[in-house]
Amino acid sequence: MANIGKSITIKGDLSGNEDLQIEGTVEGRIDLPNNQLTIGAEGRVKAEVHAKSVIVVGHVTGNLSAADRIQVEATGIVDGDVKAPRLVIQEGAMLNGGVEMTGTAKPGLSSAPPLAKAAGGL
Repeated sequence: MANIGKSITIKGDLSGNEDLQIEGTVEGRIDLPNNQLTIGAEGRVKAEVHAKSVIVVGHVTGNLSAADRIQVEATGIVDGDVKAPRLVIQEGAMLNGGVEMTGTAKPGLSSAPPLAKAAGGL
């Protein structure tokens, strides 16, 4: 797993073929179609994000799109639209944007109970 430390700032497009954890600041576009992106507690992302899966512990401003799932932890803040077949929003998380749940999720499988999904203020 690659790591962008909290003292690092990147402006521009970011792409790759390995899992990535961001603890610093990234502005631009992030494209990890086959890998997981984690925005850590110190992470600040202002970007259009496309990844296999996304975990938000820090703050994201921009639209998120995932082929598998998006998970917003209790300390996570997302200011933008999210699109994924599976969505998990923990109690205390903030999601300010639209939700589109389409894709390849298998019927009958739920990532979280319905109450947990609604707790994010949807």
